[in-house]
Amino acid sequence: MTPESSTPASTAIMDGKFTRLRRFNAIMGLLHLAQGVFMILVSNATTYPIFTNYLNFDVATRSLTPNSQLLYELRFGPAVAVFLLISAVAHIYLATVGYGRYVENLKNGINPVRFYEYALSSSLMIVLIGMLIGIWDLGALILIFALNATMNLFGIMMELHNQHTKKTDWTAFIYGSIAGFIPWVVIFLYFVGAVSSGDAKPPAFVYAIVPTLFVFFNIFAINMVLQYKKVGPWKDYLYGERVYIVLSLSAKSVLCWLIFTGTLAPV
Repeated sequence: MTPESSTPASTAIMDGKFTRLRRFNAIMGLLHLAQGVFMILVSNATTYPIFTNYLNFDVATRSLTPNSQLLYELRFGPAVAVFLLISAVAHIYLATVGYGRYVENLKNGINPVRFYEYALSSSLMIVLIGMLIGIWDLGALILIFALNATMNLFGIMMELHNQHTKKTDWTAFIYGSIAGFIPWVVIFLYFVGAVSSGDAKPPAFVYAIVPTLFVFFNIFAINMVLQYKKVGPWKDYLYGERVYIVLSLSAKSVLCWLIFTGTLAPV
């Protein structure tokens, strides 16, 4: 964000922007919170399995074979609520006790809390999307979560690094994009495999979730590009910050309600 001249008028304008952004975070936090509580209270008991596939020695064939074992049945209602509640906590923090630090960071063109929150909430989101199309192996789910979280940590590096460069360095953005793209490759492989496997096709709502959330995830990256290219209103870092907030609420709301109407609504 380009620093404004330090006249009383410009200072008052910036203070007004930060105050409105504080209110905006508080409202978004409450919207996330309300949806998260709703998911806990109203969702049915639908579960999805998580398996381990450790090798086992088959005495009859004298060879190692995968030994699939059910590890846990994950209740989807509370799991969906968690990514909403993580966002609620982050927004409410920024609007209250973390507001002072939030403003100082925004003046420098960074917001680490945003990417820490995304590293948790969006990584859980993509894990749940993977489970909906049949990625139930514990190791695969951990790797998907970790890669998506790494993408968001690269987002912090992008903002930290470019505070000290005259020309935007896109290294962190490129590496983060690679890390974030790989889980979607796996998801699309499983999705295409499920679609082409005869009668065992994903439920109809999953057909909407996969492409819709893929688009949402990519719009976050586009928002960052527009910020650093300073295109139109994105010349103001705070505009991009608001877009991030709107995108976050939109993506999480779309996912939670598609899952709710598809599988979590009480019968």
